Amino acid sequence: MIPTDYDIIFAGGGTTACVVAGRLAAADNTLRILVVENGRLTKDEPLHVQPGRYLFDLRAPGPDVFTVHHANPSAPLGGRILRVSSASCVGGGSSVNAMMYNRAPASDYDAWMHAGNPGWGAADLIPLAKEVETYQAGVVDSMHGSCGPIKVSYGGYETKVGRDFLVAAAGFPRGRHFTEDLNDFVTCDVYGTGRRSDAAHFYLYPQIHNPNLHIITEARANRVIFNGTRAVGIEYYANGTLHTAAAARLVVISAGAFCSPAILERSGIGAKHLLEKHGVQVVSDLPGVGQNYGDHYAVTPAYLTTENEVTLAALALDEDGAFEAEWKTNGRGLLATNGIDAGIKLRPNGQDLEQLGPAFTKRWETLLADAPDRYVALMYPVSTGFVHICSVDAHTPLEITTALLERCVAPLFFSNPLCFPIDYRSEEDIVLLRWAYKWSRELARRMDCYRGEHAAGHPAFGADSQALCRESGRTYSMGTCAMKPREAFGVVDPSLNVYGVQNLKVADMSIAPSNVGANTYNTALIIGEKAASIIAAELGIRDVSRRWYNCRV
Repeated sequence: MIPTDYDIIFAGGGTTACVVAGRLAAADNTLRILVVENGRLTKDEPLHVQPGRYLFDLRAPGPDVFTVHHANPSAPLGGRILRVSSASCVGGGSSVNAMMYNRAPASDYDAWMHAGNPGWGAADLIPLAKEVETYQAGVVDSMHGSCGPIKVSYGGYETKVGRDFLVAAAGFPRGRHFTEDLNDFVTCDVYGTGRRSDAAHFYLYPQIHNPNLHIITEARANRVIFNGTRAVGIEYYANGTLHTAAAARLVVISAGAFCSPAILERSGIGAKHLLEKHGVQVVSDLPGVGQNYGDHYAVTPAYLTTENEVTLAALALDEDGAFEAEWKTNGRGLLATNGIDAGIKLRPNGQDLEQLGPAFTKRWETLLADAPDRYVALMYPVSTGFVHICSVDAHTPLEITTALLERCVAPLFFSNPLCFPIDYRSEEDIVLLRWAYKWSRELARRMDCYRGEHAAGHPAFGADSQALCRESGRTYSMGTCAMKPREAFGVVDPSLNVYGVQNLKVADMSIAPSNVGANTYNTALIIGEKAASIIAAELGIRDVSRRWYNCRV
């Protein structure tokens, strides 16, 4: 029988929750810890341990490994309704994504600190980033770790397409060079490579033998239970029944940028007018909950290659099981790679700034010009959106506005300079997206294996356009429970405490006060390490030991 009384409860079992719960369970095996996860267990399942299988996860139907959210219709996108997916399984995004290891620039974390969060600058977080990793992709230096849970390597397979990309890049007349390490928190605008592993198998599952650690899967966190303003437990749905679990010391919401603010609002924490609209008793009036929804937007065009090229598409045709056999034999082959063999953290140079034009000038001057470690694509979009509940029913879809390419923020905050200190328009997002697309398409055409565009993977151009060849994107959502001062529409303080209540924290990418110029997995790991240290100190655990992981370089 599953117990109902715990010391710490995690509402959500994604990347950050795995880090914090794993670290705490290893540091003190007497702690009674519960992790409630909406999705399924991933332990030792091929779809989640074989790198190349992430493509099958992306194609999997809806709630199997993803929750698919439908945003409000978007005027700039012709009234279309965007679908935004979030991982729904133990390990969260780290269990289903492309495993491209990508660290954010140091200046992004310094921006977090300058937003009113002491202890969250680059000098504080880079040491935690080193504790995360066992770096196997080159020389271990002052920026990399040698004995962390997450192994970083070049994988077990290299395609010719990746080498072809680098050869074409060498002849691309844009004045850029090459590096062996794109993840030193400083380097950008050069070409390079990288990989990663997941949080569930390397943080949480190693502690699964602990009888005081419980993981309940396919269970949806509904709300936090309060005694006055003190969090004392949670409600969750499992097998169609509402259950409760008590937390004697702490509740941690770790359900991601969509579901964490939703849990808070259903619990009575959010904008007073919104809660009253849905009949929720107000526990803490925090109008910043669900606001500040930031994302990364990208067009991911596809190209045709020569017939003899090996790509991940070959996995779908592996009728004789050759790739599976090679994986089982030596752990290598196409299943051992994510198919991302090369890339660039692209930063506009003088020629590029001329092409981007005056619409991009303000963004360049305010965000990029004085931060040479920051690169672009749409890592720092001007457009922001919001995420809110539409009902107290945890199964009701959320109201989401992505603000992709449009001037669209919640009316409550539209004119408030504390929340949005700059004029939020979409022009610079549009010109940047267009520029990056044209840049990548120009480079692709220089590759020896190039045989044309695959039209289904490109934006839809007008019938009379010379660029004639559908729009696609990938998102990495964050910021909806922002770690900012309360008066600046923040939701949590630098110790991750939710304003106005006690014994309640949020720990996941939703706490990011501003965007990061990288895939968010590494940042989610760092937030987890930081949260583990904060919680351990508050609980009187002297050291969240990093020595529990057997170092095998």
